[in-house]
Amino acid sequence: MASVLVVEDQAENRDLMAYLLRAFGHDVTTAGNGAEGLEEARRARPDLMVIDIQMPVMDGLELVAALKVDPALAPVPAVGVTAFAMVGDRDRILAAGFDGYISKPIDAMTFVGELEAFLATDDRKSRE
Repeated sequence: MASVLVVEDQAENRDLMAYLLRAFGHDVTTAGNGAEGLEEARRARPDLMVIDIQMPVMDGLELVAALKVDPALAPVPAVGVTAFAMVGDRDRILAAGFDGYISKPIDAMTFVGELEAFLATDDRKSRE
């Protein structure tokens, strides 16, 4: 079981992602915007972060930039989840500091497996 932080401003999307992750035994915390996500990441120190790109207050690109300069959080995989699916969006999101990218709408059958791939290579389980 991993601890996963889901940062998503749309309640329906946030609830669905949290539900799917919990169904597979993961401990999930959530935040409704990037600023709340940064605060929760600092508090909870998750094993994985799932972050929407378009959010109020602080968007996902700003959030990942803040996470990647924090020595305690920089190693935590951050996966962008977004409706941006145009040519070049994936590369732009990865170049911004995300470790992965999943387009919306998410596929409930594959979503958790896609995220767990980032945990399988994660050897920071003993982070304190």
